[in-house]
Amino acid sequence: MKTPLSKTFVETFLGNAPGWYKLTIIACLVLNPVLMLTVGPFVAGWALIAEFIFTLAMALKCYPLPAGGLLALEAVIMGMTTPETVYHEALKNFEVILLLIFMVAGIYFMKDFLQFTFTRILVRVNSKKIIALLFCLAGAFLSAFLDALTVTAVIMAVAYGFYNIYHRFVSGKGSTDSHDLVDDGAVKDTSREELLQFRGFLRNLMMHGAVGTALGGVCTLVGEPQNLLVGSEMGWHFVPFFLHAAPVTLPVLVVGLLTCLLVEQFHIFGYGYQLPGNIRSFLLETAVQMEEKQGTKGKLKLVLQACTGIWLILALAFHLAAVGLIGLSVIILLTAFTGITEEHQLGHAFEEALPFTALLVVFFSVVAVIHSQELFTPIIEFVLSLKGQNQLVAYFIANGLLSSISDNVFVATVYISETKLHFINVLNAIPNIGMTGQALMAKMTDPHLARADVLATLPQGAAALVKETMEHFDKLAVAINTGTNIPSVATPNGQAAFLFLLTSALAPVIRLSYGRMVLLALPYTITMSLTGLMAVYVFL
Repeated sequence: MKTPLSKTFVETFLGNAPGWYKLTIIACLVLNPVLMLTVGPFVAGWALIAEFIFTLAMALKCYPLPAGGLLALEAVIMGMTTPETVYHEALKNFEVILLLIFMVAGIYFMKDFLQFTFTRILVRVNSKKIIALLFCLAGAFLSAFLDALTVTAVIMAVAYGFYNIYHRFVSGKGSTDSHDLVDDGAVKDTSREELLQFRGFLRNLMMHGAVGTALGGVCTLVGEPQNLLVGSEMGWHFVPFFLHAAPVTLPVLVVGLLTCLLVEQFHIFGYGYQLPGNIRSFLLETAVQMEEKQGTKGKLKLVLQACTGIWLILALAFHLAAVGLIGLSVIILLTAFTGITEEHQLGHAFEEALPFTALLVVFFSVVAVIHSQELFTPIIEFVLSLKGQNQLVAYFIANGLLSSISDNVFVATVYISETKLHFINVLNAIPNIGMTGQALMAKMTDPHLARADVLATLPQGAAALVKETMEHFDKLAVAINTGTNIPSVATPNGQAAFLFLLTSALAPVIRLSYGRMVLLALPYTITMSLTGLMAVYVFL
């Protein structure tokens, strides 16, 4: 008997997503035109934002691109924004798109060196507290210059590789035998307790490393995609971005590292698992064998990747080119000197970033709707009506809460662009500036022009007002950036690296569920968010 066409359509629509999720998206697609015709584009626009945040929050059920893309496409068809506006938003953020395409792919070719680093830490250091701190520190340092997703992927690859070898060993399986790592049925009874300890140990390290990527990622222009979004809107290169954000990011970094030590010391929130001595000896032996197998060619690759890493850090620090182009230079250098010359070898490097790049352009479509319908104007006006430090705190909290339930790149994109529009209007209202507020803002956020030189061309009274306005805008930009980066460690929805870990093949193997991840992140969420809030209030 043939399957009815309608049933086939329902099964095909959004693939393996749950039935209730599919019905919800269909209901949203039906509801939006009705709202548009009955209550107008403002209410329909807010409904679209809520629906889009829902698709981000449900990322574990269905990757947000198909469902969120349908909602964005419908909004354009209904006239809530125009294709030209969407294109303008994407073009304005082209540097971020380049970052995602080329920098993430470039770091893919450095995986051997990164894996070597984390393997050394895991098998050569005896103290669990020191291992945890080094994983957190290494994740932070690498994510400040590289891509957080790739750093997380490397840490996961190290953990998965060692777990696979040990699980096969205690299950009596060879390296070529078919084997299910999730199933402990074949594990010897004498090894079960050690295996549970090993799982807990790896869970702890994965979370320390993932949180480390957030700690380092918030500090620099390239650490997270939203950093580059904020930096490009403000006209900040690598060093200016670091200096503006440092009053908040450095205290948070110190407190994050102290939290790492404290949870391991007092065995709280699911931390404190130790690596059994038998397993440590086994892993060290395995690591030595793996290093010996590398030979001269493998060692040369590590040296070349380390040298390219130094080039990457220097090129970013001195802003020798756009971030994405520096990433492209990394691809060229590493593929040329390590002999990667076939197209299919290169293709794997781009698999990780391109789905998120496509999703980012869908973000820009929703941002275009927000701009076109002026949806955030009442909220921005309310927050900006607050005075002094309270305004900065309100920005930090609002961005933090939204980033915890949706996506921090989306939240940062909306807030920085809407806030910039507000400050353009503020500049427009200043008398005797001799140009439009838009033109003056373009000059004040041009990375190739010194602000002091622009202010020198204005009358003294106007220059003082413009300087004061821009200094306040700088502080709000830091509050937006740190607000979207720091409290978002609360859930996997807010941090791409967390979501990546949760949806990986490693998560079921080490029994890392959504709830367990939230619990493990909780001490970091509390200490880092409160420190960030205090730093925004006191130091900005």
